[in-house]
Amino acid sequence: MCFKPHPKFYLSLLLLSACSLFLSCQSDASGDKPIKVPVKNGLFEATVTVSGELKARNSLDIQGPQGMRRAGLWQVQITDLIPEGTRVKAGDYVATLDRTEASSKLKSLQAELDKTITQRTQAVLDSTLNLRENREQLITLYYSLEEARITLEQSIYEPPAMIRQAEIELEKAQRVYEQTVENYQIRREKEMARLQEIDGTLSLQRSEIKELVDLLDQFEVRAPADGMVIYDRNWDGTRRAVGAAISPWQSTVATLPDLSQMISLTYINEVDISRIREGQDVLLGVDAFPNRSYNGRVIEVANIGEQRPNSDAKVFEVKIVLLESDTTLRPAMTTANSIITARSDSVLYVASECVFRNDSISYVYADAGPSVIRREVITGLYNENETVLLAGVEPGEELYLSVPASAKDSKWELLEPSAKETALASKERMEQKNAAADARAKEQDKVAPDGLRQRPSARAPSGRGGR
Repeated sequence: MCFKPHPKFYLSLLLLSACSLFLSCQSDASGDKPIKVPVKNGLFEATVTVSGELKARNSLDIQGPQGMRRAGLWQVQITDLIPEGTRVKAGDYVATLDRTEASSKLKSLQAELDKTITQRTQAVLDSTLNLRENREQLITLYYSLEEARITLEQSIYEPPAMIRQAEIELEKAQRVYEQTVENYQIRREKEMARLQEIDGTLSLQRSEIKELVDLLDQFEVRAPADGMVIYDRNWDGTRRAVGAAISPWQSTVATLPDLSQMISLTYINEVDISRIREGQDVLLGVDAFPNRSYNGRVIEVANIGEQRPNSDAKVFEVKIVLLESDTTLRPAMTTANSIITARSDSVLYVASECVFRNDSISYVYADAGPSVIRREVITGLYNENETVLLAGVEPGEELYLSVPASAKDSKWELLEPSAKETALASKERMEQKNAAADARAKEQDKVAPDGLRQRPSARAPSGRGGR
């Protein structure tokens, strides 16, 4: 039996196809329609936005043992450390260091001291025996000298030859005795010098042992003042926690930051560093408190770039001081820093997507009656979203965000040379004005570097709104 479709089936299929075609045409028409945005007029702020990390501007280091280099300890491991953020009083316990290597050195020094004491005892005994033999020899020679003298006295009535022989014997005995006395003095001084050398070694060893014992007492690290304990950082930026090592050149175990004045430490890409100067204003946000904003100022810009771990780009360290004090802020909090590199009043600006470039010419797409033209413009300040246009547009004029489909054969509208010169001169004056403002702010910071405004922690302060 053959199945024959009902006529209504064909009618439904036709209506469905028509609806699909209509919706497709509507979608294409709406998708091809270019988007235009108006040129704005007003205050413009050129900014560089970058993340940073809060640190105390001033801090007191909690140092490990002083004298590790003299003791020959090049690395000492941290075996115990109180939790970061703990508030301590002066003298409170902070950390314990590994005593293994120091104790081994102490045992070695003690063994060397015992050996030296034994050597001194032997030297004293040897000196006593040697000098006793020399003294006995001196006594014997003294008696021989006396005998020669008596013999000479008794030979007064003997022939001259016998008298002369007695005189020679006396002179020989006198000479031997005097040389022996002199040798005894030299030998005695030699033995005394040997004992003094040993005593010097003993004194040095005892001093080393005392220093090492005093050093071991410092292996229990205590806070030098009141404050909040913050872990120190290693050269690679990691926290110096339990298991890390300190050295004579990096002996800081932790720090006690001064939370009354904070800075944000950030790193600026080499592409943007030429726009950053000391004295520029900064608007800071803290990730932990999204409803708060803080005013800050650039206080230091590194002259030499560096390469951060896990990054191929060169960056420059920049320090930003917070001009407000907030007791709820803590070191290591992440900040969003919007550095205001320049300001300009009553300027025309538009979304940066509207500005196109062809070699050395910047231009925009605008309507000219029924057609679209490419109009040359002079650009000025810019930020992440918008660009100032110094010439070529009018307030409220609408520009295309993307290249319109009908712009392939569009005509060019170039600026007059006089308009270009006026715009470039205005741009130069704007840069000079902003540089002077930054210099004044920098001088004010030198006069009053700690002029902070106290911010209550109980309420969320109002900040400047962004566009």
